[in-house]
Amino acid sequence: MGLAVLGIWAIDFEYPRVVSEHGLWDFGAFIASGRAAASGLDPYGIYPPLTPHVVFPGFEAWNPNLNPPISAILFQLFDIADHATSLRVWWAISLVCYLGAVLLLLRRYSDGLEAVLLGVWAFALAGFWDTLYLGQIYTPLVLATVAAWLLLDRGRYVQAGILIGLLVSMKPNFLVWPVLLFLAGHWRPVVAAAVTAAVVAAVPLAVFGPQIYLDWLALVASDGERAIFLTNASFAGLASRAGLPLLGTVLGAVLLLALAAWSFWRRPQPMDVSSFALLAALLASPLGWIHYTLFLLPVLFHHWRRPWTWPVAVALTIPVPLVLADFGKPALTQLTSGSIYGWSLVLLLVGLTAQQLLQSGAQRRR
Repeated sequence: MGLAVLGIWAIDFEYPRVVSEHGLWDFGAFIASGRAAASGLDPYGIYPPLTPHVVFPGFEAWNPNLNPPISAILFQLFDIADHATSLRVWWAISLVCYLGAVLLLLRRYSDGLEAVLLGVWAFALAGFWDTLYLGQIYTPLVLATVAAWLLLDRGRYVQAGILIGLLVSMKPNFLVWPVLLFLAGHWRPVVAAAVTAAVVAAVPLAVFGPQIYLDWLALVASDGERAIFLTNASFAGLASRAGLPLLGTVLGAVLLLALAAWSFWRRPQPMDVSSFALLAALLASPLGWIHYTLFLLPVLFHHWRRPWTWPVAVALTIPVPLVLADFGKPALTQLTSGSIYGWSLVLLLVGLTAQQLLQSGAQRRR
């Protein structure tokens, strides 16, 4: 009940911010990218005033489109109508997709009063509201992730793999999901994912040629300065705020190697692999924005009755403006309260690991 009360407060806090006149933000970058691609220009360039310029105490950066080249085709649709209308239509699509994802999870994992409480919490998540605020594209991909998770749970591996392939095509950091499934011996969804991702990747290659991939990779490689931003919940964000940026890369690599070894030697079940894979896709990524925590919805629902899930759920409802208020404060503040999203993911990793160790111990005692 307390989580629902917190959720209602968070919704009341966030709603006025989102519906206010606050500009296009990332949606503007997507419009600029699609327009540039349609005009034969670099879709990964900076095009003021559409490309947002972010300024906080001690932080300043441009936010161009960072999505893979297929986005340069898809984002041209955002420029068909006037920008305000396009943004509102996209909000409606985002809401429908998110509602669908939440309802699917509620149907699978809860009922009665618990379902109502979990539904309130899901719609209070900071990542959801900031996705709407920025005009981001996450919720259709969250729906694909939830559907893929549920299909895996039912043994419908080919259909799940197709959806995983679509996810990887737009968010390559989730490549860790099919890789770990493959190492664990679950190859059918991986084949379907690989074929789907290859087909999607071939489309911009045919339309624009190889240069668009070179432009995209160059931008991604040069984007390291944004790791310190307080809504980056990855190891890289935590390490950058601690003044040890290289440590984030080391921790991410260690996590991925450890999960690869565990998947190969222990051959865990698809849902166990998927829980770690979705979390690792955030923690080991250079940029694991708060919005990416929406992809953890199936993990959190699946493990909802574990006590270590609850503090994670609370942390992820803290509105983004309250966290960003720590910009300009002492480094220790930014590393502690200013990094609440990152530490919540670390707690989730500890909880999943402890649960896996308990399961392994119980199996050995049989």
